[in-house]
Amino acid sequence: MTPSTNQAPDANISTLDSLKYWNSISTTVDGMLGGYPEISRTDLKGSANFLAKLRREQTSRSADGPLRRGVDCGAGIGRITAGFLSTVCEVVDVVEPVEKFAREVKGQKMIGSGSLGSVYVAGLEDWVPEAQYDLIWNQWCLGHLTDKQLVAYLERCKNAVTIDGWIIVKENMSTNVDGEDFFDQQDSSVTRTDQKFKQLFKEADMRLIRTEVQRGFPKGLYPVRFYALKR
Repeated sequence: MTPSTNQAPDANISTLDSLKYWNSISTTVDGMLGGYPEISRTDLKGSANFLAKLRREQTSRSADGPLRRGVDCGAGIGRITAGFLSTVCEVVDVVEPVEKFAREVKGQKMIGSGSLGSVYVAGLEDWVPEAQYDLIWNQWCLGHLTDKQLVAYLERCKNAVTIDGWIIVKENMSTNVDGEDFFDQQDSSVTRTDQKFKQLFKEADMRLIRTEVQRGFPKGLYPVRFYALKR
């Protein structure tokens, strides 16, 4: 669907349509990754490397040892929770609006020594953090929020991240030839440009301290970019 010239792409987002789409998807890695389950290992490795760089650069805390508490936002079946965050956090909370995915998270075997904490069955537009986190991980989920909702969400996260902690955004980048955000009717989401993300981070009064592109994904997929934010 091509957005109307009189309407911003994010104005087309429907939470009900998004939930309908994701409730139709299987509770498998293949389902979570849109038919590309083979990229999971590369994805998790890239995330681990990105966080390791952040920890090495942070002088106020040792790069060794687990973080106290993290949260996987828009976690799906817990692929990232179990396969990555459990290796770097003592406890990992989960936020996931689709009930069948949230149930699947509870049955996941953690790869690392970290344990599963609270599981919040809620959309990010409604979730209000109840804990303080060293790591708030957002991946392939923020496209379901309007620009206004995303700014408000980041502002809530800013109040929930520790002074030495990070808010990580890892999302697809729009490749629209006109340099615009792209609305996907299939799952009712928006793929944003790098420029738009940076604009919204600024509106939320977040500090962008590092950004880079995930490497190793097959050609033909959207480029994926990491952003590390601090309050």
